[in-house]
Amino acid sequence: MTQAVLSVRGLTVDLPKNGDRPHAVSGLSFDIHPNEIVCVVGESGSGKSVTAFTAMGLLPKALKPSGGQMLFEGRDLLKMSGREHARLRGKRIAMVFQEPMTALNPCFTVGDQIEEIFTAHTELAKAERKARTMALLEEVRLPDPSRIYSSFPHQLSGGQRQRIVIAIALAMDPTLLIADEPTTALDVTTQAQILSMFKTLKSSHSAGILFVTHDFDVVAEIADRVVVMQKGLIVEQGSADEVLNDPQHPYTRQLIAAVPRKREDTPEPLSDEIALRVQGLKKSYHVAGTLTRRARTVHALHPTDFTVRKGETLGIVGESGSGKTTLVRCLIRLLDPDDGAIWIGNRNFAQGSRASLRAARKDIQIVFQDPYGSLNPRRSIGEQLIGAPMNFGVSRSVAWERAKRLMKIVRLEEEALYRYPSQFSGGQRQRICIARALMVEPKILIADEAVSALDVSVQKEVLLLLADIKRNMGLTILFITHDLRVAAQICDNLIVMSKGGIVERGTVAEVFGNPQQPYTRQLLSAMPGRKWETPDLA
Repeated sequence: MTQAVLSVRGLTVDLPKNGDRPHAVSGLSFDIHPNEIVCVVGESGSGKSVTAFTAMGLLPKALKPSGGQMLFEGRDLLKMSGREHARLRGKRIAMVFQEPMTALNPCFTVGDQIEEIFTAHTELAKAERKARTMALLEEVRLPDPSRIYSSFPHQLSGGQRQRIVIAIALAMDPTLLIADEPTTALDVTTQAQILSMFKTLKSSHSAGILFVTHDFDVVAEIADRVVVMQKGLIVEQGSADEVLNDPQHPYTRQLIAAVPRKREDTPEPLSDEIALRVQGLKKSYHVAGTLTRRARTVHALHPTDFTVRKGETLGIVGESGSGKTTLVRCLIRLLDPDDGAIWIGNRNFAQGSRASLRAARKDIQIVFQDPYGSLNPRRSIGEQLIGAPMNFGVSRSVAWERAKRLMKIVRLEEEALYRYPSQFSGGQRQRICIARALMVEPKILIADEAVSALDVSVQKEVLLLLADIKRNMGLTILFITHDLRVAAQICDNLIVMSKGGIVERGTVAEVFGNPQQPYTRQLLSAMPGRKWETPDLA
């Protein structure tokens, strides 16, 4: 084995006093070698990102390394001054952050931001800096490098922005590349491209890669070795084959068991009663022209037809730009459709002013992707839950009793009603959002990417909760997602959308077992970990 790029020995980082534990990470030891991808896996709060930020010298002031070593090229990173660490950062050690839009400066073109690395670490002339930048844009497989070079971050897609961040990280050919959840928010096909790129970069740059993730399917796709962390401790580590196929620690087994998989059980027969009927729903956006750009019309949603039966969970699957969000906004009348009908019972929800439809809004409710952004941080949970039914004429006492009952349904204590959003975890906040949507006793619940930001084990709990609520309350669910793995676990039927239209529909078994359209086959082939058979952990 070649000499390690990074050797971590007994690393301990202290948390501020009165925290939930004394150390953010404690006694960590592992190595990263050249041409090797080491995946650090764990849920939020496990210490993954703290480990990465310690290596980069980017720890917040409240966190202090108190023990151990991080040896990089024979030098202890923990003993370096800020100035010494800064000279390494971007040159010998580079990082790809989770959210590319916040990692890039919106006021500068991406070409300028890549060139900034060469300006800081070299004395190259302007022409050579641009030539190196263009070469990087080609290396990370961006189309039309000349156009991309002159573009601002907001003019690029999420996948393109993430490739720009990777290009910045690769500019100085670093020895150690750290990637902190770089594919979490990406569509499945973009994620597949980025993961393929990391596998290529491992060899072409002879770099050691520290890849932080909570997704074991991603681990199965790219990892050479795996480090599993829980509450600041390493609970298991070994080769990818050992950890994936023969996990030893209960926590590792728990995470692997939570990986979403296609349902093997036979779905219960669905009612013949139609809960929702969509006919010819259509929406276009008109973009005004400017001095440099012609006016244009974007057909975000082509005429769309589908029905959802009472008690059914219909999955609506597609990538960014497929029309999922426009469809949802039209269904709940946050947007007025250009044409078509939305029948909920005997009422056409697509017609009438928004004021006239106020009483009907309780029939269709939504749970958004970001639970923290959906809740008011200044109001208690109880006050936020009782607000909706009181708006529809329910007395405060009846609404309060309903809130208490729903706390039990979403598996939270009644005492949670008196607390505030900041006092809960992400998974608990999402359960609260589900309870709030159910407070008005809707007929239809829309879950719009409701689990995409959650850890895999919390995601599993929320999916099981939704399935349980559907059974017990006779609820009809529209489940919007870009993750086919999640859709396969919870849905009865699927609709696949692309470029504003429905390209395929059918049961989960039909869509996964015998996809008819090239686009559906493309999505299925891009799923990470598709060649890994989850071990039987019973």
